[in-house]
Amino acid sequence: MKKCIYVISIILFFLIIYTTMPYIVNFFADKENLPTENHKMLIVGHRGGAGMAPENSLQCIEKGIQTGADMIEIDIHLTKDGELVVCHDQTIDRTTTGTGKIAEMTLNEIRKFHIVDKNGKETDEKIPTLDEVLKLINGRCRLLIEIKRTNNLYQGIEQKLLESIKAHHASQWIIVQSFNDSVLETLHALDPTVRLEKLVIFKLQWIPVIFDGTFTYFSFKKYHYISSFNFHYRAITPALLKKIHAQGKEVKIWTLEEPNNWKACPVDGIITDRPDLWTTFFQKQ
Repeated sequence: MKKCIYVISIILFFLIIYTTMPYIVNFFADKENLPTENHKMLIVGHRGGAGMAPENSLQCIEKGIQTGADMIEIDIHLTKDGELVVCHDQTIDRTTTGTGKIAEMTLNEIRKFHIVDKNGKETDEKIPTLDEVLKLINGRCRLLIEIKRTNNLYQGIEQKLLESIKAHHASQWIIVQSFNDSVLETLHALDPTVRLEKLVIFKLQWIPVIFDGTFTYFSFKKYHYISSFNFHYRAITPALLKKIHAQGKEVKIWTLEEPNNWKACPVDGIITDRPDLWTTFFQKQ
């Protein structure tokens, strides 16, 4: 009973944080408007371009590339038998015809099931391996890989990823992001040449603390090895954007869908489920 109450409390906490985030940001934000001048930025296909095809599938990734996206974003997990697979969740329940935790399944067990589309309809595709994605992209655009790891889950995933990058000669077009500081620090220690980006939900204006799933101390010195800070799109303020740019760092925002009512601001990238709409939108500017 106590465990159930604890779990419910945690879920409610994160729901409150998510739903009140716009108000929190508004309260602490610099009140000046975001700049409205045109600004060249990268378009990133979120989970390949999840609004166009089943997320993180080879079909979706190919469609994302075909839209002219500058970058494709995917998520990786480590199977029970040490294979890197591309899936957003820690389980295959939502995105396939099967059920189970990726960490507790072998690749062969996972590949018995098919990916489903957003309506739950079975497709011909199966969860791809990272190797399959790397072969498909082959440098045609950049690839932004999010590592999903919490606590002791997926120990050694950083080294596995570096081995895959090396095997595919992909170091020039691979970028890695994570909410998890331990993942980023481990990757930097193993290979300081890998471009790393920090996922952030929001930062309070006057306090050196960010929320990235937990409340974490923030300083540019701490994150000196980070190339871009990738914020929830509602959480970026003009003052924070200027401070980050002044440090020579980039800012991307996630996950912005259609460009309707878009107020241009000088972020460096938009992570979106619909890269097709955004590439068309900017071509018309």
